[in-house]
Amino acid sequence: MTRRPGHTGWCARGHRCNLGEHRSEEIVIDLPGHARAVLVRVRTTTGREHAEIRLRVALAPAEPAARRQLAGLLGDLRHVVTRAAVAARPTPRRAA
Repeated sequence: MTRRPGHTGWCARGHRCNLGEHRSEEIVIDLPGHARAVLVRVRTTTGREHAEIRLRVALAPAEPAARRQLAGLLGDLRHVVTRAAVAARPTPRRAA
């Protein structure tokens, strides 16, 4: 599907749009001292849209606990990415 090359309704414009990309304002979830997530919607020069997510989580001071946290985060991220990929697939049409 070809999209219009101009700014979208959600585009933040200005310096956020660079190299042909269009980027939204940042949506920030901040739990001070614990975690911070930043989500940005992006449309590339080809018209493909993406969600760009940055995540920062405070790790436990003890190495074994920090490793458990990281393993849990990787599992959770796998689930999030898989769920997003499945939701993006077109649903098959049923025969009438």
